[in-house]
Amino acid sequence: MLELKWFIGENGIEDAYAIRHEVFVKEQGIAEDDEFDGTDSSCTHLVIYEHNKPIATGRIMIEHDHYKIGRVAVLKPHRGRQLGVGIMQAIIDACCQMGDERQTLNAQVSAMGFYEKLGFTPYGEQFDEAGIPHIAMEHYGPIKCCGH
Repeated sequence: MLELKWFIGENGIEDAYAIRHEVFVKEQGIAEDDEFDGTDSSCTHLVIYEHNKPIATGRIMIEHDHYKIGRVAVLKPHRGRQLGVGIMQAIIDACCQMGDERQTLNAQVSAMGFYEKLGFTPYGEQFDEAGIPHIAMEHYGPIKCCGH
């Protein structure tokens, strides 16, 4: 059974940290200082649990006049089950409910197709973030993101 839990700031997000450490630091080789950059205290975090074990996460950061989605990660044994889509749908729905009309994210170029299927479009030039090629992407709601 899957359960979604929201956390505001850094209170209670140890499970999100553990997932991000496994995926971004261990698997992808991102430096801990880059992954844990001091911005989590101003974010809203989502963690998906299965049988009380954390398996996926993502976060929302308010940036200027919109919400920026980031740190979306699914533990390797749980990939291929559409959990990334579930995290993104829940996060986009939350953004829409909070009145946001535009969401952005910095996608790893290798994950660009995943985000395009969710209605995100790239803008700007590719750039390096933590040693990995990225592209900025945006999504406008609420029609596509909230389904109405």
